[in-house]
Amino acid sequence: MINRFSFSYFVLSFLTGITTVLAQAPLTIGSDRELFVDRKLIESLDGAQVILHEPVDQGKVLAFDEPWEGAFSAYVTILKDGDLYRAYYRGVPTAGKDGNDSEVTCYAESLDGVRWEKPNLGIHEMAGSRANNVILANAAPVTHNFSPFIDTNPDAPRQQRYKALGGTSSSGLVAFVSEDGIHWQRLQGDPVFTEGVFDSQNVAFWSESERQYVCYFRTWTGGGYSGYRSVSRTTSPDFIHWSEPEAMVFGDTPYEHLYTQQTSPYFRAPHIYLAIGARFMPNRKVIGDEEAKLLGVDPKYYNDCSDVVLMSSRGSNAYERQFMESFIRPGIGLQNWVSRSNYPALNVVQTGAEEMSLYVNQDYAQPSAHLRRYSMRLDGFASLSAGYAGGEMLTKPFVFSGEKLEVNYSTSAAGEIRIELLDAEGNSLPGFSMKETQPLIGNEISRLVYWNKSTDITPLAGKPVRMRVYLKDANLYSFRFH
Repeated sequence: MINRFSFSYFVLSFLTGITTVLAQAPLTIGSDRELFVDRKLIESLDGAQVILHEPVDQGKVLAFDEPWEGAFSAYVTILKDGDLYRAYYRGVPTAGKDGNDSEVTCYAESLDGVRWEKPNLGIHEMAGSRANNVILANAAPVTHNFSPFIDTNPDAPRQQRYKALGGTSSSGLVAFVSEDGIHWQRLQGDPVFTEGVFDSQNVAFWSESERQYVCYFRTWTGGGYSGYRSVSRTTSPDFIHWSEPEAMVFGDTPYEHLYTQQTSPYFRAPHIYLAIGARFMPNRKVIGDEEAKLLGVDPKYYNDCSDVVLMSSRGSNAYERQFMESFIRPGIGLQNWVSRSNYPALNVVQTGAEEMSLYVNQDYAQPSAHLRRYSMRLDGFASLSAGYAGGEMLTKPFVFSGEKLEVNYSTSAAGEIRIELLDAEGNSLPGFSMKETQPLIGNEISRLVYWNKSTDITPLAGKPVRMRVYLKDANLYSFRFH
């Protein structure tokens, strides 16, 4: 006969066993490219570390200098559509209430992401002429923060290939659709979502990994308007009916004001969402009154400062803030330290065989307001790194699919990377040991890993494995089984 104590012990042992099994269950990564923007796969580090890389300032690419644009132009979205780059942004020459009638949505395009032009679209009359780049006017408050995306949902109608959300708390989020990305119309008369603050960019996309539309939008946390500007998330199967919102959580990192979050799938690893957002520091005043006058800054816009931060998510309502440090610091010069400057545009796009670019609003509330380009190597947000003394990373158990292992890496002339494949318990697998791997030396976006002069890892596909990476004066940016 089982007494109460023995029965309780049996249940506890059973549940503990289940928990242990679940904790040790291998991750499934398939043939996805894995980055080091989070620690999803990392079991341990010994002499190695994950470091954040700083984008390179490539200078001004787009001035907000048309009469309908001006010093308060903001909330830029960059889309790469085949060989054409598209930029969408708010134009408004003077400061006013959010969603006022003078706000318009402007458009620019580029063939390389570097040299941009503002086409004369002939859609709306501005300053007595239709020779302008305005795609939406007289549509307040949608034009306050109109944010489009290219719908990659395979079931999306061709006439709705482009979708967008815009609006403030007074209107809710209004859905727009377009076939060509230039001419837009409302998807329906009523807003599609109303449970948020919405007073900055509210971003949406079709998630390949979640098989649904996802929207990240502005909320407050920790006491309403006396708390912190933060982010919530909602999902939809059809872009019309949205779920109850969930507040995003940030692990054990401290709250900071996030004015924009710019969450979107990384184009080379769409299962990873990158949030390259604006960290806002209210009442952190850097420039004085006389300095502001010399710069021509609007008197209301130099009591705060901001910079760019990097977060990531793999779906659900969780961000990982692996790095609290700034991703892009404000540039040299007091003009970079005014309120609401240094706000990043939505999306990272490829602008070369080895290069990607992101864009940042600068000189806000000043006559010199413009968009600036920053470049990075592909996958180069963060890397696994070790110095001359060397270091190692051991991954958690995972299951992959594919025949080869491809890496994006760099070493010094004296450095190297060696990769060993292990079983789930951490035992070296014959034919894939550290001694049998060919050292990786050089600087390549894509290179295959060899063991015993072969790249074939087919016998290990579908089985739980671990990976041990040894680095000496080297960086590993990403890896992928395919």
